[in-house]
Amino acid sequence: MANVGFFKRLGNLWRGFLSIWISDVEKGHPEIAYENAINSLVEKYSKLKNATASIIRRREDVSTRFEAANKDMAQTNAELAVAMDTNQDDVALILLQKKNQLAGDLAELKGELDTAQGDADSAKSSLMSVQGEIRKLKAERDSMLAKMQSAQARIKIQEQLDGLSVDAEVKALDNVREHIKTMIAEANLGRELSESSLDAKLEAVRAKVGDAQARQQLAELKAKRAAAQAAQGTKTL
Repeated sequence: MANVGFFKRLGNLWRGFLSIWISDVEKGHPEIAYENAINSLVEKYSKLKNATASIIRRREDVSTRFEAANKDMAQTNAELAVAMDTNQDDVALILLQKKNQLAGDLAELKGELDTAQGDADSAKSSLMSVQGEIRKLKAERDSMLAKMQSAQARIKIQEQLDGLSVDAEVKALDNVREHIKTMIAEANLGRELSESSLDAKLEAVRAKVGDAQARQQLAELKAKRAAAQAAQGTKTL
């Protein structure tokens, strides 16, 4: 008995693990969960349809028996009327007993027919309800899976946007920017150093001296030219 209890608990534990595993799989693949639910309803619908068909066949059988009894009752009433009209009392007694039996049968068949009709209506209602649930579940599946795909797309886009700041390409671009700034700084430093060097200063002084000498030479040439023009004017007088 102890072993039976142990294996029973082990079986329950295994079914529990299996249920959790299936639940996790269905969470990752909700389309599987929907298909399983839909297939279960379809199987239920198929069984209910067969049961409904049996109920309807029973209703039709009872209805056929009820109609036959009604016809037999009509025939018996007609025969009873003839027997009474022709004073055939012995025949009339037999027909009257038959009529009473048929009346009981008709009452019983009427009850069965009402019950069969109620069962058939209830079964058909249940069948239509399950059919509606199947359509509803299929519509829900299509809607929810579409929403899930949309959400997955948004999450993927957001993850891509969130990952832009750490992409290798952006890091490489930052390195390029820093390198360009460093090169510009080095160029500026070289220009500043060249402007402040002794050679540059000496060159500037030489340029100023050369400019002053040129200006002095120009002034001397203008003075000589003016003196020559003045002397030329005196001779002409």
